[in-house]
Amino acid sequence: MKIVLRIAAIILFILFFGFALKNTQVVALRYFFDYEMRGPLVLLLLGFFCGGAALGILAMLPTLLRHRRELARQQKQIAGLERDRAAQMQARVQPPQPDSVTNK
Repeated sequence: MKIVLRIAAIILFILFFGFALKNTQVVALRYFFDYEMRGPLVLLLLGFFCGGAALGILAMLPTLLRHRRELARQQKQIAGLERDRAAQMQARVQPPQPDSVTNK
């Protein structure tokens, strides 16, 4: 399986490297207020891809943190239930205590 993954990684690297070599022409990216940025097409695409990935991770972060808090709360609840069950099992195993005897 590792060999298949490495071969796939090498093929993807070669494809992306070839894409980068074919797209080295300088392009102009125009923004508002006549702001213009010039650079190689492949670098601009890479920059916007990384920016989009970062924004996607930031958008996912609140949900991830909420799920982690919920998981921690449920694990504490499970641990408490397991302690209660162990105490009940311990109480069943012990013989009953005799009533106190009084001498008259």
